[in-house]
Amino acid sequence: MTADPSATRGSGAGFSTRAVHEATVAMPEQRPTSVPIFQTSTWGFDSGEEFAEVLSGAKAGYAYGRGYGNPTVEAFERVLASLEGTEACFAFSSGMSAINSVCLSQAGAGDRLVASKELYGGTYSFFASVLPRYGIEVDFVDPHDVAAVEKALPGAALFYCETIANPLCSVADLAALKAACDRAGVPAAVDNTFASPLLCNPAALGFEFVIHSVTKMIAGHSDVVAGAVCCSAKDRAALRKVALDTGGAMAPFEAWLCLRGAETLELRMGRMCENAAALTELLSTRAEVSAVHYPGLKSHPQRQVAERQFGFAGGSMFSFEIADGATAAEKWCARLRLSWIGASLGGTHTLVCHPASTTHRQVPAEVRRGAGLSDGLIRVSPGIENTEDLVADFAGAF
Repeated sequence: MTADPSATRGSGAGFSTRAVHEATVAMPEQRPTSVPIFQTSTWGFDSGEEFAEVLSGAKAGYAYGRGYGNPTVEAFERVLASLEGTEACFAFSSGMSAINSVCLSQAGAGDRLVASKELYGGTYSFFASVLPRYGIEVDFVDPHDVAAVEKALPGAALFYCETIANPLCSVADLAALKAACDRAGVPAAVDNTFASPLLCNPAALGFEFVIHSVTKMIAGHSDVVAGAVCCSAKDRAALRKVALDTGGAMAPFEAWLCLRGAETLELRMGRMCENAAALTELLSTRAEVSAVHYPGLKSHPQRQVAERQFGFAGGSMFSFEIADGATAAEKWCARLRLSWIGASLGGTHTLVCHPASTTHRQVPAEVRRGAGLSDGLIRVSPGIENTEDLVADFAGAF
């Protein structure tokens, strides 16, 4: 529908009527370097019939912001699908909304999921506490024991894991896990947030769902909360239906911020990976540190998997353990002067956190420790600051 600005002119229309209806814009033929923000929740139609056709999908167009489409959001979806090498993508208001929608699109009451036991605390809580309330059970398995995974898979509605686990940075052998899923006829989903599409494209290994907390590496500036799922067009339609029924679709301004971040992902990740390598080299020499968890280290148990899967070892995320436990870890964090204590990761600022009291606080202590998350563990998300400054900051905190 194209508004006619002349409709209110010379017709004696009132002040408010003119204030509302004179605000029209003609789309320029030139292409802007930045995708415009279509900051609107609803769209106009020439008839009720056309409205119904767009809502039903019989006719292309936009109707309403809750999952029915928006040009800015669709622009971001095209970019991320291209970076992940998938047919389609659906963008969500958060990573947790994306995870929830994948699960609900594949499972219902009476179904069962199989998930890695090495998960972000919010994901673990959703699987362990929320889904069972709706009749969906979750079996947790060691993702590095492919035989155990294969034993758990028959009859499952979905398999779920993380490319690089949060926060211990273990690396799942995605090819081996997907082969096991194929033998069992179970679709597979992977959270690719830590690796980003720059380091790993799980869809190339056959994963049906590639999930991102876009808040992190892709958006990259700690100013937006967003999520996305890269998948087939058929699976996107199922995700869209969940979003229409439950909410959680991405908004246009958030999509614009994510588009801006995606443009510099390769540049930012390059510096972040360099900083991670330098910081873990420093930490590996400190007597106060009992362990460093980083796939780029030769001592890392999945170093060869990381090299094969990422094209090079490492990544930008790592964690390490202070030998004297939680109190010593919290004191070390407090002594930092350049790096920030804070939530999230993947931004331009270096962020540190103490998982036992923050990101994994929802995980029972015995489960957390059983998964290898010690009370002295510190998770680090290096930013894009100069490497020498970060090294001095970490060294000074000891």
